[in-house]
Amino acid sequence: MNVPVWAWLVTVAGLGALLCFDFYLVSRNPRHPSMRECAIWVSCYVSLAVLFGFGVLAFAGAQYGGEFFAGWITEYSLSVDNLFVFVIIMSSFVVPREYRQKVLLIGIVIALLLRGLFIAVGAEAISRFDWLFYVFGAFLIYTAWKLLMHSDADEDEFKENAVLRVAKRFLPATDSYNGAALTTKVDGRRLVTPMLIVMIAIGTTDLLFALDSIPAIFGLTKEPYLVFTANAFALMGLRQLFFLLGGLLDRLVYLSVGLAVVLGFIGLKLISETLHHHGVSWAPEIPILASLAVIVGTLAITTVASLAKSRKDARRAADEPGVEEEDVTEARVD
Repeated sequence: MNVPVWAWLVTVAGLGALLCFDFYLVSRNPRHPSMRECAIWVSCYVSLAVLFGFGVLAFAGAQYGGEFFAGWITEYSLSVDNLFVFVIIMSSFVVPREYRQKVLLIGIVIALLLRGLFIAVGAEAISRFDWLFYVFGAFLIYTAWKLLMHSDADEDEFKENAVLRVAKRFLPATDSYNGAALTTKVDGRRLVTPMLIVMIAIGTTDLLFALDSIPAIFGLTKEPYLVFTANAFALMGLRQLFFLLGGLLDRLVYLSVGLAVVLGFIGLKLISETLHHHGVSWAPEIPILASLAVIVGTLAITTVASLAKSRKDARRAADEPGVEEEDVTEARVD
Protein backbone atom coordinates (compact mmCIF):
# COMPACT_ATOMS: atom_id res chain seq x y z
CA MET A 1 0.00 0.00 0.00
CA ASN A 2 1.68 3.17 -1.22
CA VAL A 3 0.38 6.11 0.80
CA PRO A 4 1.74 9.49 -0.40
CA VAL A 5 2.96 12.07 2.10
CA TRP A 6 0.06 14.40 1.32
CA ALA A 7 -2.42 11.67 2.31
CA TRP A 8 -0.67 11.27 5.66
CA LEU A 9 -0.73 15.03 6.19
CA VAL A 10 -4.41 15.34 5.28
CA THR A 11 -5.32 12.42 7.56
CA VAL A 12 -3.38 13.77 10.54
CA ALA A 13 -4.75 17.28 9.95
CA GLY A 14 -8.33 15.97 9.75
CA LEU A 15 -8.00 13.94 12.93
CA GLY A 16 -6.32 16.90 14.64
CA ALA A 17 -9.17 19.20 13.61
CA LEU A 18 -11.71 16.78 15.10
CA LEU A 19 -9.79 16.67 18.38
CA CYS A 20 -9.50 20.47 18.48
CA PHE A 21 -13.25 20.85 17.89
CA ASP A 22 -13.95 18.27 20.59
CA PHE A 23 -11.63 20.11 22.99
CA TYR A 24 -13.36 23.44 22.21
CA LEU A 25 -16.76 21.99 23.06
CA VAL A 26 -15.50 20.48 26.32
CA SER A 27 -13.66 23.65 27.42
CA ARG A 28 -16.55 25.94 26.55
CA ASN A 29 -19.08 24.13 28.70
CA PRO A 30 -17.58 21.64 31.21
CA ARG A 31 -20.33 19.34 32.47
CA HIS A 32 -21.45 15.75 32.77
CA PRO A 33 -22.84 14.97 29.27
CA SER A 34 -26.29 13.51 28.66
CA MET A 35 -26.82 10.01 27.27
CA ARG A 36 -28.41 11.45 24.13
CA GLU A 37 -25.44 13.71 23.46
CA CYS A 38 -22.98 10.85 23.94
CA ALA A 39 -25.00 8.53 21.70
CA ILE A 40 -24.99 11.12 18.89
CA TRP A 41 -21.22 11.69 19.15
CA VAL A 42 -20.38 7.98 19.30
CA SER A 43 -22.61 7.40 16.26
CA CYS A 44 -20.81 10.20 14.40
CA TYR A 45 -17.34 8.81 15.18
CA VAL A 46 -18.36 5.27 14.26
CA SER A 47 -19.89 6.58 11.01
CA LEU A 48 -16.67 8.46 10.20
CA ALA A 49 -14.64 5.28 10.76
CA VAL A 50 -16.99 3.27 8.55
CA LEU A 51 -16.86 5.93 5.80
CA PHE A 52 -13.06 5.95 6.03
CA GLY A 53 -13.06 2.17 5.71
CA PHE A 54 -15.25 2.36 2.61
CA GLY A 55 -12.82 4.93 1.23
CA VAL A 56 -9.96 2.48 1.74
CA LEU A 57 -12.07 -0.19 0.02
CA ALA A 58 -12.73 2.08 -2.95
CA PHE A 59 -9.19 3.39 -3.45
CA ALA A 60 -6.99 0.55 -2.17
CA GLY A 61 -9.08 -2.58 -2.69
CA ALA A 62 -10.93 -5.17 -0.63
CA GLN A 63 -7.81 -6.59 1.02
CA TYR A 64 -6.73 -3.32 2.63
CA GLY A 65 -10.32 -2.32 3.35
CA GLY A 66 -10.86 -5.59 5.20
CA GLU A 67 -7.61 -5.08 7.10
CA PHE A 68 -8.74 -1.64 8.26
CA PHE A 69 -12.13 -2.87 9.46
CA ALA A 70 -10.62 -5.89 11.23
CA GLY A 71 -8.01 -3.68 12.92
CA TRP A 72 -10.47 -0.94 13.87
CA ILE A 73 -13.02 -3.37 15.37
CA THR A 74 -10.28 -5.12 17.34
CA GLU A 75 -8.81 -1.85 18.64
CA TYR A 76 -12.27 -0.48 19.45
CA SER A 77 -13.13 -3.60 21.44
CA LEU A 78 -9.85 -3.42 23.35
CA SER A 79 -10.56 0.28 24.03
CA VAL A 80 -13.92 -0.66 25.59
CA ASP A 81 -12.05 -3.02 27.91
CA ASN A 82 -9.75 -0.10 28.81
CA LEU A 83 -12.76 1.87 30.05
CA PHE A 84 -12.98 -0.43 33.08
CA VAL A 85 -9.60 0.89 34.23
CA PHE A 86 -10.52 4.49 33.35
CA VAL A 87 -13.52 4.20 35.70
CA ILE A 88 -11.20 3.01 38.47
CA ILE A 89 -8.73 5.86 37.80
CA MET A 90 -11.51 8.47 37.94
CA SER A 91 -12.73 7.04 41.23
CA SER A 92 -9.23 6.76 42.71
CA PHE A 93 -8.46 10.44 41.98
CA VAL A 94 -12.01 11.57 42.91
CA VAL A 95 -12.33 13.60 39.69
CA PRO A 96 -15.31 16.02 39.81
CA ARG A 97 -18.07 14.89 37.44
CA GLU A 98 -18.11 18.11 35.42
CA TYR A 99 -14.39 17.83 34.59
CA ARG A 100 -14.24 14.15 33.64
CA GLN A 101 -14.75 14.97 29.95
CA LYS A 102 -11.67 17.18 29.86
CA VAL A 103 -9.55 14.62 31.75
CA LEU A 104 -10.54 11.88 29.31
CA LEU A 105 -9.98 14.03 26.23
CA ILE A 106 -6.49 15.19 27.23
CA GLY A 107 -5.60 11.67 28.33
CA ILE A 108 -6.73 10.31 24.96
CA VAL A 109 -4.67 12.93 23.08
CA ILE A 110 -1.59 11.91 25.11
CA ALA A 111 -2.34 8.26 24.34
CA LEU A 112 -2.76 8.96 20.62
CA LEU A 113 0.58 10.78 20.41
CA LEU A 114 2.37 8.02 22.31
CA ARG A 115 0.73 5.33 20.20
CA GLY A 116 1.80 7.13 17.03
CA LEU A 117 5.40 6.97 18.23
CA PHE A 118 4.98 3.34 19.25
CA ILE A 119 3.53 2.45 15.82
CA ALA A 120 6.38 4.19 13.99
CA VAL A 121 9.00 2.31 16.01
CA GLY A 122 7.14 -0.99 15.61
CA ALA A 123 6.72 -0.59 11.84
CA GLU A 124 10.41 0.17 11.39
CA ALA A 125 11.42 -2.77 13.58
CA ILE A 126 9.30 -5.39 11.79
CA SER A 127 10.43 -4.11 8.38
CA ARG A 128 14.00 -4.97 9.41
CA PHE A 129 13.44 -8.01 11.63
CA ASP A 130 10.50 -10.11 10.49
CA TRP A 131 11.22 -12.67 13.23
CA LEU A 132 9.58 -10.16 15.58
CA PHE A 133 6.24 -11.49 14.33
CA TYR A 134 6.97 -14.70 16.24
CA VAL A 135 7.53 -12.59 19.36
CA PHE A 136 4.33 -10.62 18.76
CA GLY A 137 2.35 -13.82 18.18
CA ALA A 138 3.68 -15.49 21.32
CA PHE A 139 3.02 -12.32 23.34
CA LEU A 140 -0.60 -12.17 22.14
CA ILE A 141 -1.18 -15.82 23.05
CA TYR A 142 0.31 -15.16 26.50
CA THR A 143 -1.91 -12.06 26.89
CA ALA A 144 -4.96 -14.12 25.89
CA TRP A 145 -4.09 -16.71 28.53
CA LYS A 146 -3.70 -13.97 31.16
CA LEU A 147 -7.13 -12.56 30.26
CA LEU A 148 -8.72 -15.98 30.65
CA MET A 149 -7.05 -16.44 34.05
CA HIS A 150 -7.87 -12.86 35.05
CA SER A 151 -9.48 -12.37 38.44
CA ASP A 152 -12.21 -9.78 38.98
CA ALA A 153 -10.43 -8.78 42.17
CA ASP A 154 -7.62 -7.32 40.09
CA GLU A 155 -9.99 -4.61 38.84
CA ASP A 156 -10.83 -3.27 42.28
CA GLU A 157 -7.84 -0.96 42.54
CA PHE A 158 -5.60 1.05 40.25
CA LYS A 159 -1.90 0.23 40.21
CA GLU A 160 0.34 3.18 39.37
CA ASN A 161 2.75 2.71 36.45
CA ALA A 162 6.40 3.86 36.47
CA VAL A 163 5.73 7.08 34.51
CA LEU A 164 3.01 8.13 36.92
CA ARG A 165 5.20 7.39 39.96
CA VAL A 166 7.99 9.55 38.51
CA ALA A 167 5.52 12.35 37.70
CA LYS A 168 4.12 12.35 41.23
CA ARG A 169 7.64 12.36 42.66
CA PHE A 170 9.03 15.26 40.65
CA LEU A 171 5.86 17.33 40.13
CA PRO A 172 4.76 18.81 43.47
CA ALA A 173 0.98 18.68 43.52
CA THR A 174 -1.81 20.10 45.64
CA ASP A 175 -4.23 17.85 47.50
CA SER A 176 -7.33 19.46 46.00
CA TYR A 177 -8.58 20.47 42.56
CA ASN A 178 -8.70 24.07 41.36
CA GLY A 179 -11.52 23.82 38.84
CA ALA A 180 -10.12 22.47 35.57
CA ALA A 181 -6.74 24.18 36.03
CA LEU A 182 -3.62 22.07 35.62
CA THR A 183 -1.47 24.31 37.83
CA THR A 184 -2.08 26.74 40.67
CA LYS A 185 -0.12 29.04 42.99
CA VAL A 186 0.09 28.28 46.70
CA ASP A 187 2.04 30.76 48.85
CA GLY A 188 3.74 32.11 45.74
CA ARG A 189 4.83 28.62 44.63
CA ARG A 190 3.62 27.09 41.35
CA LEU A 191 2.18 23.60 41.90
CA VAL A 192 0.36 21.16 39.66
CA THR A 193 -3.14 20.03 40.55
CA PRO A 194 -4.47 16.46 40.66
CA MET A 195 -6.08 17.25 37.28
CA LEU A 196 -2.68 17.01 35.53
CA ILE A 197 -1.73 13.85 37.44
CA VAL A 198 -4.92 12.03 36.47
CA MET A 199 -4.46 13.03 32.80
CA ILE A 200 -0.96 11.52 32.89
CA ALA A 201 -2.43 8.43 34.55
CA ILE A 202 -5.00 7.87 31.79
CA GLY A 203 -2.60 8.65 28.92
CA THR A 204 0.21 6.40 30.14
CA THR A 205 -2.14 3.61 31.25
CA ASP A 206 -3.61 3.52 27.75
CA LEU A 207 -0.08 3.20 26.36
CA LEU A 208 0.44 0.11 28.52
CA PHE A 209 -2.70 -1.37 26.97
CA ALA A 210 -1.17 -0.62 23.57
CA LEU A 211 1.51 -3.21 24.37
CA ASP A 212 -1.03 -5.87 23.36
CA SER A 213 -3.30 -3.89 21.01
CA ILE A 214 -0.50 -2.70 18.69
CA PRO A 215 0.93 -6.21 18.15
CA ALA A 216 -2.65 -7.40 17.63
CA ILE A 217 -3.31 -4.99 14.77
CA PHE A 218 0.09 -5.71 13.23
CA GLY A 219 -1.17 -9.29 13.11
CA LEU A 220 -4.03 -8.09 10.90
CA THR A 221 -2.24 -5.56 8.70
CA LYS A 222 1.39 -4.67 8.07
CA GLU A 223 0.51 -1.21 6.74
CA PRO A 224 1.54 1.59 9.16
CA TYR A 225 -1.12 3.91 7.70
CA LEU A 226 -3.92 1.45 8.48
CA VAL A 227 -2.44 0.67 11.90
CA PHE A 228 -2.38 4.38 12.79
CA THR A 229 -5.84 5.26 11.44
CA ALA A 230 -7.48 2.20 13.05
CA ASN A 231 -5.99 3.21 16.41
CA ALA A 232 -6.96 6.85 15.93
CA PHE A 233 -10.60 6.08 15.10
CA ALA A 234 -10.77 3.62 18.00
CA LEU A 235 -9.63 6.34 20.43
CA MET A 236 -11.52 9.30 18.95
CA GLY A 237 -14.94 8.56 20.44
CA LEU A 238 -13.66 6.97 23.63
CA ARG A 239 -14.58 10.00 25.76
CA GLN A 240 -18.25 9.86 24.80
CA LEU A 241 -18.26 6.06 24.95
CA PHE A 242 -17.10 6.26 28.57
CA PHE A 243 -20.25 8.16 29.56
CA LEU A 244 -22.56 6.31 27.17
CA LEU A 245 -21.76 2.84 28.48
CA GLY A 246 -21.74 3.86 32.13
CA GLY A 247 -23.24 1.01 34.12
CA LEU A 248 -23.27 -1.22 31.04
CA LEU A 249 -19.56 -1.91 31.59
CA ASP A 250 -20.35 -4.03 34.64
CA ARG A 251 -22.75 -6.11 32.54
CA LEU A 252 -20.16 -7.08 29.91
CA VAL A 253 -19.06 -9.98 32.10
CA TYR A 254 -17.70 -12.08 29.24
CA LEU A 255 -15.87 -9.29 27.40
CA SER A 256 -12.46 -10.42 28.67
CA VAL A 257 -13.18 -13.95 27.45
CA GLY A 258 -14.11 -12.67 24.00
CA LEU A 259 -11.02 -10.48 23.82
CA ALA A 260 -8.87 -13.42 24.93
CA VAL A 261 -10.25 -15.50 22.06
CA VAL A 262 -9.62 -12.67 19.58
CA LEU A 263 -6.06 -12.03 20.78
CA GLY A 264 -5.27 -15.75 20.86
CA PHE A 265 -6.61 -16.16 17.32
CA ILE A 266 -4.56 -13.21 16.03
CA GLY A 267 -1.46 -14.55 17.78
CA LEU A 268 -1.85 -17.96 16.13
CA LYS A 269 -2.59 -16.27 12.79
CA LEU A 270 0.55 -14.17 13.08
CA ILE A 271 2.78 -17.16 13.84
CA SER A 272 1.19 -19.31 11.13
CA GLU A 273 1.54 -16.68 8.41
CA THR A 274 5.14 -15.95 9.41
CA LEU A 275 5.95 -19.67 9.19
CA HIS A 276 4.24 -19.78 5.77
CA HIS A 277 6.31 -16.79 4.64
CA HIS A 278 9.45 -18.63 5.75
CA GLY A 279 8.60 -21.64 3.58
CA VAL A 280 6.69 -23.91 5.99
CA SER A 281 4.09 -25.40 3.64
CA TRP A 282 1.72 -26.79 6.28
CA ALA A 283 1.28 -23.39 7.96
CA PRO A 284 -1.77 -21.71 6.36
CA GLU A 285 -2.33 -18.07 5.50
CA ILE A 286 -5.66 -16.95 6.92
CA PRO A 287 -7.62 -14.57 4.62
CA ILE A 288 -8.52 -11.20 6.11
CA LEU A 289 -12.25 -11.81 5.55
CA ALA A 290 -12.03 -15.00 7.62
CA SER A 291 -10.21 -13.05 10.33
CA LEU A 292 -12.87 -10.34 10.25
CA ALA A 293 -15.63 -12.97 10.56
CA VAL A 294 -13.92 -14.58 13.58
CA ILE A 295 -13.41 -11.22 15.31
CA VAL A 296 -16.95 -9.90 14.72
CA GLY A 297 -18.56 -13.25 15.51
CA THR A 298 -16.64 -13.72 18.75
CA LEU A 299 -17.39 -10.21 20.01
CA ALA A 300 -21.06 -10.48 19.05
CA ILE A 301 -21.46 -13.80 20.85
CA THR A 302 -19.72 -12.61 24.02
CA THR A 303 -21.75 -9.37 24.09
CA VAL A 304 -25.08 -11.18 23.71
CA ALA A 305 -24.07 -13.80 26.28
CA SER A 306 -22.96 -11.08 28.72
CA LEU A 307 -26.24 -9.15 28.48
CA ALA A 308 -28.27 -12.35 28.77
CA LYS A 309 -26.41 -13.36 31.94
CA SER A 310 -26.84 -9.89 33.43
CA ARG A 311 -30.60 -9.99 32.83
CA LYS A 312 -30.80 -13.47 34.32
CA ASP A 313 -28.85 -12.37 37.40
CA ALA A 314 -31.10 -9.30 37.76
CA ARG A 315 -34.25 -11.48 37.65
CA ARG A 316 -32.78 -13.89 40.20
CA ALA A 317 -31.91 -10.99 42.50
CA ALA A 318 -35.42 -9.57 42.13
CA ASP A 319 -37.02 -12.93 42.99
CA GLU A 320 -34.97 -13.45 46.15
CA PRO A 321 -36.97 -12.87 49.35
CA GLY A 322 -35.97 -9.92 51.47
CA VAL A 323 -34.76 -7.76 48.56
CA GLU A 324 -35.75 -4.14 49.03
CA GLU A 325 -37.97 -2.61 46.35
CA GLU A 326 -35.40 0.01 45.39
CA ASP A 327 -32.77 -2.70 44.96
CA VAL A 328 -35.10 -4.59 42.64
CA THR A 329 -35.68 -1.47 40.56
CA GLU A 330 -31.96 -0.78 40.37
CA ALA A 331 -31.21 -4.35 39.27
CA ARG A 332 -33.66 -4.01 36.38
CA VAL A 333 -32.19 -0.77 35.05
CA ASP A 334 -30.53 -1.25 31.65
